[in-house]
Amino acid sequence: MKNVVLSADGDRVVYSVPDAVASRLEDYCMEFCCHWLPDSPHAQRYRINGVLCYNEADFIDYLNRWLFPDQPSVLVENLGWIQFDQQLPEPYRSCPQFNF
Repeated sequence: MKNVVLSADGDRVVYSVPDAVASRLEDYCMEFCCHWLPDSPHAQRYRINGVLCYNEADFIDYLNRWLFPDQPSVLVENLGWIQFDQQLPEPYRSCPQFNF
């Protein structure tokens, strides 16, 4: 398991995710938001009046429920609001990041 930093135009949140996700974070995130959410019947709850509504916690739920149920991703720390031009705290600077 490796740490990644996720956000959805809000707080930056550190999660521990399977190594495969951390090494290809953008691929997994884009698959979730561009393919699974609009197309999967299991994603109906995220479609509200024709608009997709989700955040980073929903991505973690997707990983845990559909892709890696035997390697659950977990919340490590909510870093709060950090501007995108500011550095993350030292222990997380080298972590892969994605903003939904």
